[in-house]
Amino acid sequence: MNELPRSQALRCFIMVAREGTVSRAAALLRLTQPAVSLQLKALEESTGLQLFNRTSSGFTLTEAGAALLPLARKAVAAVQDFGTAANSLKGSNRPTLRVGTIMDPEFIRLGAFVRSLAASSQRTEVFLRHGVTDDVLAQIGAGELDVGYYIDATPTRRAQRTAERQIEDGRYQLMPLLSYVYRVIAPVEWRDRVMGKTWRDLASLPWLATPPKSAHRRLLDDIFRPLGPLPKRVAGTDQEEAMPDFVESGICLSLARETVLDRITRQRKLVVADRVSLSCDLSFVCLASRRQEPTIASAFDAMRAVWDLAAEGAPA
Repeated sequence: MNELPRSQALRCFIMVAREGTVSRAAALLRLTQPAVSLQLKALEESTGLQLFNRTSSGFTLTEAGAALLPLARKAVAAVQDFGTAANSLKGSNRPTLRVGTIMDPEFIRLGAFVRSLAASSQRTEVFLRHGVTDDVLAQIGAGELDVGYYIDATPTRRAQRTAERQIEDGRYQLMPLLSYVYRVIAPVEWRDRVMGKTWRDLASLPWLATPPKSAHRRLLDDIFRPLGPLPKRVAGTDQEEAMPDFVESGICLSLARETVLDRITRQRKLVVADRVSLSCDLSFVCLASRRQEPTIASAFDAMRAVWDLAAEGAPA
């Protein structure tokens, strides 16, 4: 036997075995008698076995036919199950969205975004991958993620806060969600070394090392590179919540979001540099070439609603 029998031939085999005649089997299968006879002949030829004894009163199973009948029933049932499952999946096929996340979920309003997509008419399935901002961008570019969060310095010129923009020569599309400020924190013992000082002055002090693909590293390098050698970096972490601990230990400077300064300065012995700050945009990003794909367009709409942003082109 060179190939598996067709499910139609197996159905004819099962029905003739049950009814005992080709005529009754053909009527129940809604086929002609010659069609059923041809299916049986093809099945016997493909197996090399005689499946029925043909008598004047009808068809009875041979020993080989009786042995194969239960397997035929299982095979037909498996084909039916396969079709049922395929139809079920087709009917419940939900769009998926792979999202690159950064920072803490509360700050980026991740929960509200995921709930919005899950409750939408499409009921989008969301898959999250946490990382650092430049890795998120690279994974979107490689097709490993569909959308993600991204941090960069606030542009010096932008028509309006909610206007989408492009970076990397138009390869990526950004929708700004929030502008916020980073300040420089230092050990309290370093007060005289940071108060009244410029970025050039702070370049001579050791800084906390963050991952090469992190927004902290990129933003600070963009500031310090035009001023001369990059500052010495010590220790290291990829968790923002751990950064004040390193600074309080007296070994380095670090960036901290202005929105958390009150809390961390109450809890730790830190000082905030008074002459320097860095304005950043938290944005939602995708490949510009995919911006209008239905699932990605819906994700941008959901994100805009979560952040209560005006529609593009309208006043915020």
